Amino acid sequence: MNKTLNKVVLFVITIAVLLGVVFYTGQMMAAQSQRSMPQPLETVARPDVSVIHVSTSSFAAEVEAFGSAEAHYAISLTAQVAGQVDEVSSRFEDGQRLSAGDWLAKLENSDYRAAVETAKQSLAQAEVSLLEEERQGMQALAEWQASGLDGEPDSDLVLRKPQLNAAQKTVEQAKANLASAQKDLSQSTIKVPFDALVVDRLIAPGSFVQSGTEVATLFSTDRVEITIALSARDWQNLPSLSMLSSGNWPVTLTSVEDGHQWTGKVLRAEQHLNGDTRQRSLIVSVNAPFDQSPALFPGTFVKAKVEGRLVDDLWQLPSSALSQRGEIWYVGEDDTLQKFTATALFSKAGDIFIAPPKELSKQQVAVLSHPLNSYLQGMAVNPVEETSND
Repeated sequence: MNKTLNKVVLFVITIAVLLGVVFYTGQMMAAQSQRSMPQPLETVARPDVSVIHVSTSSFAAEVEAFGSAEAHYAISLTAQVAGQVDEVSSRFEDGQRLSAGDWLAKLENSDYRAAVETAKQSLAQAEVSLLEEERQGMQALAEWQASGLDGEPDSDLVLRKPQLNAAQKTVEQAKANLASAQKDLSQSTIKVPFDALVVDRLIAPGSFVQSGTEVATLFSTDRVEITIALSARDWQNLPSLSMLSSGNWPVTLTSVEDGHQWTGKVLRAEQHLNGDTRQRSLIVSVNAPFDQSPALFPGTFVKAKVEGRLVDDLWQLPSSALSQRGEIWYVGEDDTLQKFTATALFSKAGDIFIAPPKELSKQQVAVLSHPLNSYLQGMAVNPVEETSND
């Protein structure tokens, strides 16, 4: 019986141990299933950025602006006297170049010729009257002296001084009348006042014109002038006004339409601001524009490039280095991105020129050539030197 009891006890103990083992194993497996798997450490890759190494230097500024070539003189020529157009010059046509003094049209002038002859006759009569009065005055003086009276006559009429003065004035008036009549006669032939291009002819044979009637539109051919409006920053990039106005400061002019180029000179600078644009203008001239090769015609729209003063401590960068937000991005010493706000002082041949912060002006800096809007300040990057395509 004891043996049987011992077997039962041993069986119960064995069953308990087995249940304990099963329970422990289940708990361990459940705990293991709920345990998070260890994640492998992720290595953050630094993006490559294209950079160019720049340092400050001195550069000659260049100012660009646009303007239209205009004739030095542009006038509407008018008739000075009235009359019917008798004859029109064969050269008086649109597009013809004429010299100062060339005649354009002749008016019927018989009345003006008659007026000249009348004025000549009046002058001749006045001169005769003056001679007669001078002789009478001399005779009156002789008679006064022969009378033996002392002193001067009581009246100037005795020696005929007023009569002589009136005769002299009559001659002067007659001369003035003759000059006026001759001027009217000369103006019956309409002439070119300066070397000019005929832009528009407004009369024809048989036309009747009054004094003040427009007969032609003329452009002078001595030079064209281009007025270019400049901002305050543009003026800061230019040399002194005395240097600009010396007459020798060159300006390169390029036709916007076909790319033809001419060389002009700075003529003068306006000394006031435009009320609408709040800008001040520089006047550029090209002499003998019609004799240039090719000719520079009035009305041509051009881009003007004016060489400016020498500016120190500037970076020369491609225009793509300036972001859309007006920022320059560069790589710091720890290969992280840094930036600053900048404005191009001027541009030349596709490059921009900016003044960097003082702390960067005395060192070589790796500047991003194509910054992206997604870049963040302090972002770690791998700078790659940009190679030239040449």
